[in-house]
Amino acid sequence: MNKQFAIAIHGGAGTILKSKMTPEREARIRETLTESLRVGFAILEKGGCSIDAVQKAVNVMEDSPLFNAGKGAVFTHDGKNEQDATVVDGFTGSAGAVASVRRAARPIDLARLVMDNSAHVLLIGDGAEEFAVSQGMKLVDDKYFFTEQRWEQLQNALAKENQRGPNDNKSDSSLPLSEDDKHGTVGAVALDRQRRLAAATSSGGMTNKRFGRVGDSALVGAGTFADDLCAVSTTGHGEYFMRGVVAYDVAALMRYRGMSLAQAADTAVKTKLTDVGGTGGLIAIDKDGNIALPFNTEGMYRGYLLPAGEPVVEIFRE
Repeated sequence: MNKQFAIAIHGGAGTILKSKMTPEREARIRETLTESLRVGFAILEKGGCSIDAVQKAVNVMEDSPLFNAGKGAVFTHDGKNEQDATVVDGFTGSAGAVASVRRAARPIDLARLVMDNSAHVLLIGDGAEEFAVSQGMKLVDDKYFFTEQRWEQLQNALAKENQRGPNDNKSDSSLPLSEDDKHGTVGAVALDRQRRLAAATSSGGMTNKRFGRVGDSALVGAGTFADDLCAVSTTGHGEYFMRGVVAYDVAALMRYRGMSLAQAADTAVKTKLTDVGGTGGLIAIDKDGNIALPFNTEGMYRGYLLPAGEPVVEIFRE
């Protein structure tokens, strides 16, 4: 059944246990996820395009310190914030992405500028920020991204790293130290009234990452994808999503194997993540407004909103 238009979002996946979540924090997370859904849905309801809806929905989560993107981005080994983001327009086939940007408050906005106003798909680091300035984007000071929680996470990660010792071959890598360190991304997928699909993903990456590590959130097909069949945004341990090209795999399974959205999304999470030891999840929507939200972790911040319905927001494996 064609649901006319719809939107789905995620705010990260990992070891998210109700027993370790305070009622106050849970309420704040649910409130922000609900706001994100309503902001994106309002654009669709008024006849706006899906690419605008996903961008604005992601902005809400980027502006919140609760999620690992924008304001709440985690710290690198050097105490910096390096963020990745991608936006894909399934209708036009256009895409824009940025990697390792340090001073963009809303990295997804910069990715959109790359898509709309450049001849490129992916810009990184200083070059991406030079482009941002040329487009009139105001960059922020490093202090904008400081939160006590993220700083403490880095200190804990550094302490664990020191405990492992100099001979541990993982001690100088960007591999995650815990479930909390390796999961943290925000994303949105949408279908508009004109049956156009779009996807957007934004991430602060991994706590304690080094060497200019770039994650799947900056790579079209790995962490974000959209075409005329479906739109996908992923969250989890990025190295596995990159190796498996997971976001694109969902679309490929639908196109070449004839799978439904639910079958394709479940298969991608199982074969490209679970079976090889990866963890995380994804959100996806197809051209008929069907939604899939599979994950293999304890929880995933997620939600969706359909016409004539109320926002559905879930956190745990309910």
